[in-house]
This record gives sequence, structure tokens and C-alpha cells, in this order.
Amino acid sequence: MKVLKYILFLLLILTIGISIYVVVQPNSFEVTRERTINAPASVIYNHLIDFKNWEPWSPWLEKKPDTKLMYSEKTTGVGGSYSWEDDEGIGKMKTLSTTPNISIEQDIQFDDYEPSRVNWTFAPTAEGGTKVTWQMKGDSLPFMFKAYSAFSGGFDKMIGPDFERGLEKLDSVVIDDMKKYSITIQGATQHSGGFYLYNTTSCKINELEPKMKEMLPKVLNYASSNSITVAGPPFVNYLKWDPENNAVIFLCCVPTTSKVITTNGDILTGQLEPFRAVKAILKGNYSNLQEAWEKTMAYLPEHGLEANENGPNLEAYVTDPLNYPNPADWITEIFVAIKE
Repeated sequence: MKVLKYILFLLLILTIGISIYVVVQPNSFEVTRERTINAPASVIYNHLIDFKNWEPWSPWLEKKPDTKLMYSEKTTGVGGSYSWEDDEGIGKMKTLSTTPNISIEQDIQFDDYEPSRVNWTFAPTAEGGTKVTWQMKGDSLPFMFKAYSAFSGGFDKMIGPDFERGLEKLDSVVIDDMKKYSITIQGATQHSGGFYLYNTTSCKINELEPKMKEMLPKVLNYASSNSITVAGPPFVNYLKWDPENNAVIFLCCVPTTSKVITTNGDILTGQLEPFRAVKAILKGNYSNLQEAWEKTMAYLPEHGLEANENGPNLEAYVTDPLNYPNPADWITEIFVAIKE
């Protein structure tokens, strides 16, 4: 009997000791992880600002795929929220404030405990990527959370690996999303033609992209500085494409509503007569243009059509990359002139 009392007394002392140890632990915590993702800050921000995009990269859903997710009517931007339920209880998150493409501030709450703060920041790097910082912190830890943390090595050890895994998966999801593309062959159509401003050159095929980046802005700037009304998206007219000799001749063009008499010897005026063409649409990165052209050219003989050897063969850039940072949203129209 005395032994039992002695054991109970020891257990009481141990319990009191543990309780005191837990009580004196800090009431606050902070966990921060960073990762540089090779994507524009706006693309990452646009992904994270909508809770419906979180499921593919969540490290906790990876561990507990049976977690039940409940989305509120509003999931995007300030006031957007969602909740979940798993074998450990319930939780919810809400977006409190944002600075577009720079930061997001959110609350996360487990059961009825005091919420913790979640902060995201996005800092562009010199290489064109974005340093993403994910932080969670709180200053009103309940006793049970403090106890679990105390005997698990601290919150950083508990949550840090999940943050690292989440950022790793977010990186993969964002990059994969930027690579998405589609090619649609719309078939034969009538191009209305029209006047345009242009400059022209010939170069090696592998020099085409830098040449276009140099030339097309000059035509656009000329139109803008001279208050010339632009009638549509800028385009390139390929006059010659010679893979065997690695040579291309092309025009960088900006359509206008009427004929313009230019005052710059490098900027000229041209006119396209209306013509029949096979039209294709690429939605995605320009790196997929070669495939889009190949599918467009393959479409012609498959449908009894013949390309007009004198062209025109146009590549029109419907979306401005400056306004659409995600390449998956870029739209390019291809027109291949066909014989009547």
C-alpha cells in the first residue's frame, strides 16, 4: 500500500513538473521558410490568392488525402476563405489583406483556439524568378499546443518540414501551369487585310527571336509617339523561311486604320490585300510556335488545301506579355495564305 502511495506521489510530482515545464515555454512561435521559384511574382501571387488552387501543392493533403475541404462562396482575395476537417479536428483560413504581387496576410485557426497569422511575401530576383517567403506565427499558444511543441522539438521542427515540402510542390505546380498550352486549327477563313507599319530584315533562324524583340517595339513606339491609331495586334509576316540555309526574311508589323506616310526611313507603310487563309490559334508560350506552325501546315494537305507560295504567312500576337505574365495565357494567331 505504501508502495502504491509512493508511486502516486511520484506521478503527481512528475505531472506538476511537466506542467510547470510546459507553462514556462514561450507563448509565441514563428516558422519561416523561403524558396526561389523561376516564375514572375504576379503568377505566384495569382495562384496563391485563390484557396481553390491550394489543393495540388498542400503538404498536409499529401499526408492526409481523405481530408474534407469546404470552400466558402468567396475564395479569392480579401475575405476569401475555406475550411477543412480531418481526423485531428477542424480548421479554417481567411485572407485578411493583400498587396498585389508583393504580399498576402491570412489567419489560420484550428478548432476554437486563437488564430495564428500567415504571411506570404514575393520578391523578384535579378534572374527573373521570385523569392517566396512563407511564414506562420502566433503569440497566444494554448497549453496543449505548447505541450505538444515542447515534446516535439519546437514548432520550427514540427511545421518547418511541411513548409519546405509545400514550397517544393508549389514550385512544381506553378512551373507546370506555365507550361500548359493548346493548339486549335480553326480551318479556312477570310483575312480582311489592311494597312500596316513595318520594318524588315533578314537573319539566321536562330537569331529571329532577339531580332523581333529589337524591331517590333520600334514600330509600336513610332505609332505611339506619332498618335497613329493601331487597328489590331502586332504581327510578323514571314516572307521567306529557309531551314536548309538557316535563313529567314520577315516583317515586324503594326496594323493601322489607314495608310500612313512615315517620316522615318526605317519604318515603312505596307498593305495586305484580303486573302483566304487557314487560321490556327496557339494559347501558351511562344516556345510552342514551331509545333503550331507544323500542325497548321499539316492541316492543309489533309483537307485538300494548298498554301500560296507568295504568302502572306502571319503570326499575330493577340496578348501583350506585359499584361499577361503567365505564358499559358498568351494567345497567338497564325494565318497561312491558301490558293483559291
